[in-house]
Amino acid sequence: MADAADSFWQSRDVQIVVGVAVVRDGLVLAAYRPGPDGGWEFPGGKVEPGETDEQAAVRELREELDLEIKVGESLGPGVDISEAYRLHVYRAVIVAGDPVLREHSELRWFAPDDLDESDWLVPDRPFVRALRTDR
Repeated sequence: MADAADSFWQSRDVQIVVGVAVVRDGLVLAAYRPGPDGGWEFPGGKVEPGETDEQAAVRELREELDLEIKVGESLGPGVDISEAYRLHVYRAVIVAGDPVLREHSELRWFAPDDLDESDWLVPDRPFVRALRTDR
């Protein structure tokens, strides 16, 4: 769920983007975004008009990874990606399916202690730290 500070951003026409930290058997799923500015990220995408963060997370993981998920708690306050975008990340568990690679170049399950060893996109890094300390 978005926190009170995030309502400020929503009033400024900032596009909310959700990321999902899928946790299974103590491991965290990450997706690699290819390209010159690429790196590891939590899969997800933009919240469409009329959607909640949770609805967007479910839709995006169904589209990107062919997963059905149950969205859990937020991993902290939103993080600015740019002046136009703000990232919210939620913990989730898989209800059905196995991840299918569709939009990223690689998927990987990370142990919490190994999360810091990878090249994460800058906006995702605070949520990586939250996952490591929230065990």
